[in-house]
Amino acid sequence: MREGKHKIETNGFSKDLLKEEKIWITGGSSGLGLSMARGFLEHGAEVLICGRKEDKLIKAVETLKAEGLDQVHHFACDVRNYDEIEACMHFGLESMGGITGLVNNAAGNFISPTERLSSNAFQTIVNIVLMGTANATMALGKHWLKNQQSGNILNIVTTYAETGSAFVVPSASAKAGVLAMTRSLASEWGAKNIRINAIAPGPFPTPGAWERLFPPSVQGLMDPKSRIPLQRFGQHEELQNLSVFLMSALSPYIHGECITIDGGEWLKGAGEFNDLLKIPEEMWDKLEAETRKAK
Repeated sequence: MREGKHKIETNGFSKDLLKEEKIWITGGSSGLGLSMARGFLEHGAEVLICGRKEDKLIKAVETLKAEGLDQVHHFACDVRNYDEIEACMHFGLESMGGITGLVNNAAGNFISPTERLSSNAFQTIVNIVLMGTANATMALGKHWLKNQQSGNILNIVTTYAETGSAFVVPSASAKAGVLAMTRSLASEWGAKNIRINAIAPGPFPTPGAWERLFPPSVQGLMDPKSRIPLQRFGQHEELQNLSVFLMSALSPYIHGECITIDGGEWLKGAGEFNDLLKIPEEMWDKLEAETRKAK
C-alpha cells in the first residue's frame, strides 16, 4: 500500500453537534486524550481535562486556545486518589455548570516480561487504569444518580482487553477489568439514562507512549505495521470522529458496546492461518501439489 498520510474527513458532523455537552476527560493533557478533547471542542462542547502534571495541562490548554478552542478548563489530580478525583469533579461542575459526559482515558503501560515486574509496578498500572476509571465513574455516576441526571461515559480500553497479550499483563488485566465494568454498568445504569460504551484503539502513535511500547531496539525486531491489514497506523482524526459520534446524540441506542478501531489488526492476529500471508505467491503451486499428494 502506498505510504503517506491518508485524508480523513473531519467535517461530516455539524460544528455545534456537541454544543450542549460538558465533557470531562481524564489523561487529557497529551496523546489520544488531547486529540479527543480537540475533537469535542471543535464540535461545540465545553471540556475539562485532568492529569497529574500541572505544567502539561497548562501547555495543552495553551495549545488548544491558540487554535481558537477556548471552552477548555484544566485541573491537576491523580486518578488513583478518589478525594482528588472528587475535587476535580466538583471543579468541573462549578466551572462548566455541570458535566454531561466522562471519557476515562488515563492509562499507564510498559512492556516487560511479567516475571521481571515488581509487585509495585504491577499495582501502579492497575491503580491508574482500573481504579482510576472506577474512581471517576463512581464519583460522577453517584452525582448523576443523586440528581436524576442523564450521562454518557466512554472508556478507552484496548484490543487485548478481550484477548490478553504477553509482556503487558498488568495493562491487559486492568483493561479487561474496565471492559467488564463497562458492560456491567451498562446493564445496571442503562434504565437510569446513563449510557456507557468503550473504544478499543489499535496502534495510534503518540509521543512518549509509542517510544515506551516500541523502543528502537524493538522496532528493529518487528514491524507493527505488518500486523495491520490496512498496512498503516491509525490517525488521531479517526479516533476523534468515533469519540465525537459516541458522545453525541447521534448514537443514543449504542450502549454497552466496545468498538474496535485498529485497521483489522486484532482479527489478523487471531486467525490461525493468517501468517500464511507471508508465503510468497510462487510457493502456492508447490503447496497445492503437496496438499493433493497428502490426500
